Amino acid sequence: MGSSNRLFNRHRTVHEILGGGLVADVMLWRRGNLTMGILLVTLAAWVVFEKSGYTLLSLVSNVLLLLIVILFLWAKSAAILHRPAPPLPELYLSEDMVNEVGAFVRAHVNDLLSASRDIALGKDSGLFFKAAAYLLLISIVGSLTDFLTLGYTSLVVVLTVPALYERYEDYIDPYTILGCRKMQQLYVKFDSKYVNRFRKWILERQKLS
Repeated sequence: MGSSNRLFNRHRTVHEILGGGLVADVMLWRRGNLTMGILLVTLAAWVVFEKSGYTLLSLVSNVLLLLIVILFLWAKSAAILHRPAPPLPELYLSEDMVNEVGAFVRAHVNDLLSASRDIALGKDSGLFFKAAAYLLLISIVGSLTDFLTLGYTSLVVVLTVPALYERYEDYIDPYTILGCRKMQQLYVKFDSKYVNRFRKWILERQKLS
């Protein structure tokens, strides 16, 4: 299928769009054992949280406490018995890594603030309706489930939807493109019929005041 019939007229494969590295391999089941392991471990953690009544903070604290006790006793016994110490890697954050993460976070936060300012000042109607729709969707989903279940469900979606899309993209893309065109037509009608009238009403009120 040509790029003109692909979603967003893309020229790259799904694997390339996802970065082409380990994360893409996991999401697209190129490393099926690792993907399945992540799903099973996450499912086990979800069951533990749901059935045992543990919270994330209490479980992490208990696991870390058990870990440091084991390592401490191992190190002390190794010193007494003249055995090698626990094989711990050097824990160190380089300055370059911190700067890279900081630049990444700063760029995305600035983009978010810029978009929020455009929405607040009414400069981008399309962005306003997208943000309102996403927030409404998050509110509805949040009222139906808890954060833990939402996190597990999101992980399942991330590890299944891209792989299914890559497998059936020749069938999905034409219908998705058709649906997007219909939505754009509806948005243009809605914008011209209601949003423009509302904008003109605001301008008239400002002139009168």
